[in-house]
Amino acid sequence: MAEVAFYQLRTTALENALPRLLQKAFDGGHRVRVVGASEERMAALNTALWTYDQDSFLPHGDIKDGDGERQPILLSSESADASANENNADIVVTIDGVEPVFLPGVTRYLDMFDGNDETALGAARQRWTRRKAENHDVSYWQQGEGGGWEKRA
Repeated sequence: MAEVAFYQLRTTALENALPRLLQKAFDGGHRVRVVGASEERMAALNTALWTYDQDSFLPHGDIKDGDGERQPILLSSESADASANENNADIVVTIDGVEPVFLPGVTRYLDMFDGNDETALGAARQRWTRRKAENHDVSYWQQGEGGGWEKRA
């Protein structure tokens, strides 16, 4: 079974927190697929990744641009073929409450959600319960006041 880590955003928006996690994964030699609820959401995230830090470059692309296999970080909406792993990702990040598709070769899944939104928090609790019932190795990280991550469970 895969490792599934839940990341509860509390102090910063996804557009500020996600790039830091992606940078850490990229620096560690990982390939990542980020899956959101809509193409519009992913287009906005694409822009955010290009502009989040003027002193760094986070190589990424959108699945609809083609050449997914060349992208170390690949953005896609859940309407894309979720059973394909175009960029040979070993980490999948889901946002917007998207349910992950568990793929061969992917060892870690990150489920990022807005912990200040009661609906999103309740839905994340339900996903946590399902992942535990499926016997995944589940952990929970909560964003601290400074924006860093603290492991809770």
